[in-house]
Amino acid sequence: MTEPAWKVAMDSDGGVTISGDRFVLTTAGLEPGGLDTVVSELQSMTRTSYGQYCGLSRAIEMVGERWGLLIIRDLLVGPRSEAELRGGLPLITAKQLAMRLREMVHCGVIRGTDTQDGEFRYELTEYGRVLEDVVLALGRWGAAALAAPRPEDVMTEDSVMTMLWATFQADAALDVQMCFEVHVEGVVVHALVEHGRLNLHRGPTSDADAVIDAGPMLKSLLTGEVTAADALAGGQVALNGAPELLSWFVRLFHLPELPSPVPA
Repeated sequence: MTEPAWKVAMDSDGGVTISGDRFVLTTAGLEPGGLDTVVSELQSMTRTSYGQYCGLSRAIEMVGERWGLLIIRDLLVGPRSEAELRGGLPLITAKQLAMRLREMVHCGVIRGTDTQDGEFRYELTEYGRVLEDVVLALGRWGAAALAAPRPEDVMTEDSVMTMLWATFQADAALDVQMCFEVHVEGVVVHALVEHGRLNLHRGPTSDADAVIDAGPMLKSLLTGEVTAADALAGGQVALNGAPELLSWFVRLFHLPELPSPVPA
């Protein structure tokens, strides 16, 4: 498909007209270098379509660019400032993050809002929050391909909370009221299970019934590759609490068995 051509014209007062096949944008006078800013903003908001009248195609256009779904993942946990998003995605550049945020605001997937503490944060719109089941299902599917962490891999509070959220077995928790503090490779979160509901929070808690240091074994516990009893007996998992609480943990948080990917 041929890329659309833009025409740029500047008048004597410094105003700029940018036109394409389907639009004309006229601006007032610009500061020196302002034209570059306008063009950069337009490029970040305008992407070539896949040319498919298809819901999947449109979804990929809105959130399928690099880092898009991970931004959605972190915003599913709660509103985040731009700095907080960068903290949870340390390999993203400031420019990439700003571009993704502008694109998803433009598409109506996220919005910016001033929170009660006076800080500007991003949150999912009602439309964006519908992605919850999609993101959690993709996370479960991708977990089948996880092996040992790669040297460049990082684990964050939001990624651990999303893993627990994706694997929570609400039906098994209907008569359960327990609190687990979970440590994974230096990351600490806690999970409060109350009669079929799950509340996840960053950091430790003084109300934990069990403190579980899963080290690199969290995925193996959730899939059942390693049983709670074997993990404790082999010293692969440290537990502060009654041993049966680790058995409860793996009953409440479980990854379904999926076919493992076979590299070509």
